[in-house]
Amino acid sequence: MYTTHRNAAHAYANVGLETGVAAASPHQLILMLYDGAELAVRMAIRHMNEGDLTKKSAAISKASNIILEGLRAALDLRQGGDIARQLDDLYNYMNKRLMLAHVNNQTAPLEEVLGLLRELHDAWQQIGAADRAAPQSSNHPIAA
Repeated sequence: MYTTHRNAAHAYANVGLETGVAAASPHQLILMLYDGAELAVRMAIRHMNEGDLTKKSAAISKASNIILEGLRAALDLRQGGDIARQLDDLYNYMNKRLMLAHVNNQTAPLEEVLGLLRELHDAWQQIGAADRAAPQSSNHPIAA
């Protein structure tokens, strides 16, 4: 019975997430990707500290996928100019640090990536606040 309730709760959460994604603006989607990447890195740190290497590996893979296939893929390198190229380099760097953490079973590179993700997340939140305060055409380094 516990499994049935757990599966139902998981299904409900997935529907809520899918609904949120479908209704989100491109800016909100980037914020959601940062949230997901941060959570995955925090879980990797937790699992590493607990010695659960299987879950650590899954969490690092999830963080890497979000960074490379979500955040990095959203960059528009032609229209985004230097900022987009710098973000591209930073996302590649973060992925290398994730792989180093995975191979060497070290939390320090994970903490570094988490700090970088938080800084970028905060910057995107500020961009969103500025856009809402003064609506105008903007040239964000992501595909809109």
